[in-house]
Amino acid sequence: MAAPSQPHKSTYDVIVIGAGIQGSFTAYHLAQRHQDTLLLEQFLLPHARGSSHGQSRIIRSAYPQEYYSRMMPESFRLWQQLEAETGTTLYRQTGLVLLGPPGEPELEACRRNLGVDKVLDAAALAQRFPGFRLQAGQVAVLDSTAGVLFADRALRAVQEVFRRHGGTLRDGEKVLRIEPGATVTVTTTAGVYKAPRLIITAGAWTGAFVEQLGLRLPLQPLRIDVCYWREKQPGSAGLGSVSPCFLTLGLSQAPHGIYGLPSIEYPGLMKVCHHHGSPTDPEKRDQAASSAPRPDIAVLSSFISSYLPGLETQPAVMETCLYTNTPDEDFILDQHPKFSNIIIGAGFSGHGFKLAPVVGKLLCELSLGEEPSHNMAHFAITRFPGVLGAA
Repeated sequence: MAAPSQPHKSTYDVIVIGAGIQGSFTAYHLAQRHQDTLLLEQFLLPHARGSSHGQSRIIRSAYPQEYYSRMMPESFRLWQQLEAETGTTLYRQTGLVLLGPPGEPELEACRRNLGVDKVLDAAALAQRFPGFRLQAGQVAVLDSTAGVLFADRALRAVQEVFRRHGGTLRDGEKVLRIEPGATVTVTTTAGVYKAPRLIITAGAWTGAFVEQLGLRLPLQPLRIDVCYWREKQPGSAGLGSVSPCFLTLGLSQAPHGIYGLPSIEYPGLMKVCHHHGSPTDPEKRDQAASSAPRPDIAVLSSFISSYLPGLETQPAVMETCLYTNTPDEDFILDQHPKFSNIIIGAGFSGHGFKLAPVVGKLLCELSLGEEPSHNMAHFAITRFPGVLGAA
């Protein structure tokens, strides 16, 4: 994907491994800082093998963790900046309803971080959004800033601006070996590249890369069922393209949470997914997906029959995606404990896409040796004991 005018050279200021949304935004910020940057991607673009494909992701201000909610205003601003730079619409404001029991700690934390006083009961929610049916005693919190990011379009947009700023993107090049040192050497299936700084944002493949560098991170790739559900009567469920996104917190029948997006990707189908999946090897995900049991479908069917009665209770379309989870579901954004010129961004745990503009900025700052613009305490590698010393 390197532009024809770009020579195939071997030395750069920075190399970024992994051209998903996190790596692409990291490369984008580096190129804007006039760093000669090489962005490597093992698969031919576009592809559906990682965590950044598909047409839609939720973007929201509502977070129970204050450190994420503090990042969101800048994230919204940077998404708008990318829209302006490319002349492309990347976001549709739909609002988001958070559903759960009254007083549920995470729901309350979201409400506080949003600065919202009011909660909606079942009747108020049904009046405002007729497609939703709360159970007796449950409440909803509205995040009016939230909406849908157009994921595939966003990934193309950020890569376009990266190249426009002089960056080099090479797809179809699998990294075979990383040799640390004052100058890092990266060997791929197509060449050998050198740079004084390396950033690894390889999604589900990150664990294997960092093991080469003596680091064993607790990263668990999960195969996620991405399900689309048909309206029983087209247009009657109140769940069309103008309905809000939703997210459940603290429901006993969905301990990992369920989320949904309005009918955008497939007209007449609502995207409703369980925020959980099955452990997988990213190299074998496609084979595993065809034969694996799907317990999440029963969870989703039960939820839909209770909360979204206008939808059929069996999915019309099923796709798969990868999450790469950390034990605490917080990101890893840090330098290698032994090689300070190698930076790692990993473990986005199914909620990183919306924050990618800020994550890319933070990884850029870490790589340049600058003081990060947000508190990084929750993203440190050292919060996990015993990570050093892998073969």
